[in-house]
Amino acid sequence: MLEGNNRLHVIDGLRGFSLLGILLANMLIFQYGIWGKDELQFFALSPADTVVHKLVKIFVEGSFMPIFTFLFGFGMIKMKESMEAKELKAGRHLVRRFLMLLGFGILHSTFLWEGDILAFYGMMGFFLLIFMNRKAKTLLIWGTILLSLFGLLGLAPEAPDDPAAKQDKARMEQYVKDTNHIYGTGTYEQIKHHRQTSDPFGMNGFMIFFMLLLAPLLTGPMFLFGMYAAKKRWFADPAGERSAYLRGMLIFLPAGLLLKSLKPLFPQFGWAGIGEMLGGSILALGYIFGFALLCSAAKKSPWLRRFEAVGKLSMTNYLMQSAICTSIFYGYGLGLFGKLGVAVGCGLAVAIYLMQLFASAWYVKRFSFGPMERLLRMWTYFSFAGKPKPRIQQPTVSSQI
Repeated sequence: MLEGNNRLHVIDGLRGFSLLGILLANMLIFQYGIWGKDELQFFALSPADTVVHKLVKIFVEGSFMPIFTFLFGFGMIKMKESMEAKELKAGRHLVRRFLMLLGFGILHSTFLWEGDILAFYGMMGFFLLIFMNRKAKTLLIWGTILLSLFGLLGLAPEAPDDPAAKQDKARMEQYVKDTNHIYGTGTYEQIKHHRQTSDPFGMNGFMIFFMLLLAPLLTGPMFLFGMYAAKKRWFADPAGERSAYLRGMLIFLPAGLLLKSLKPLFPQFGWAGIGEMLGGSILALGYIFGFALLCSAAKKSPWLRRFEAVGKLSMTNYLMQSAICTSIFYGYGLGLFGKLGVAVGCGLAVAIYLMQLFASAWYVKRFSFGPMERLLRMWTYFSFAGKPKPRIQQPTVSSQI
């Protein structure tokens, strides 16, 4: 992102807004586990929980993390432009930044929570370096190609109902039951051991390798679209681009909702899986344009300033969400794992986010960077101040007459 007075307020606000949706989606993992969130038949959900869960699946899950992904690509290009304007080597600094993101993510997933995304962003950053100096048109073409290939994955047939599939189902059921018990009543060490050693599929290494190969296909489009948007300066003039934001919202918002609704409405049709694959990213674009339109129309709203504050402290707030929620649901805290229900969990997510809205607004009035953001900047620039070191000007030697 740009620094100081040159920061793009729309981008900061959008980053803060995306953290609300990320928390709502992650609340399912906090409450039921990373695999249990898709196996809710093993939990006693009320009719209200079932309805709220479907709404979360359509409106939230899979559509707010792509916003953050889009912003990562956008911010990468803006950082490159800012560093080049200061005559710094962008590649060197970005590599250091990605290494620290990877390190933060490994620590986060090892010692706190299984749903970490920071390590993945760090790894994807190295892939995105390939596209950093490409033209905007190239980024758009590659993003569209990857998104189309991703959509075709929705045509993959479901697993047949054979003995092997039944064994997988039984293994998953046992895993969810074990996780429910250990996470709800276990000590910190017991939960950490279960998180690191238990796997319902019994092939941790293979799955990680397979997902690494698929990562550019699965998430690359939104990274590339964000880089494209930065090069095309989408958010440089919110007031002047209001009509463009409106068109984008009217196109992508209903299209994304329609695509994401296909699988729940028509589960018997194989082609509905395409909508499930494409809908998340399409809806994310609709949310991006919608929020940008809102910012351009109500740019003086104090609530937008609060969203911006959350966005400026995005990594700190993201990690704080993990610390707060694991303390609420895990056995070494309140031990409410699997007990509150989806609807109450969503209400809790909104309450936590509201707290972060006001706490972040208070914080940014007193400090320039959040604690995690400062550490990341210090490492990126190799500077205790968290700022690029000024270039040393060579003295000019004038000839004597």
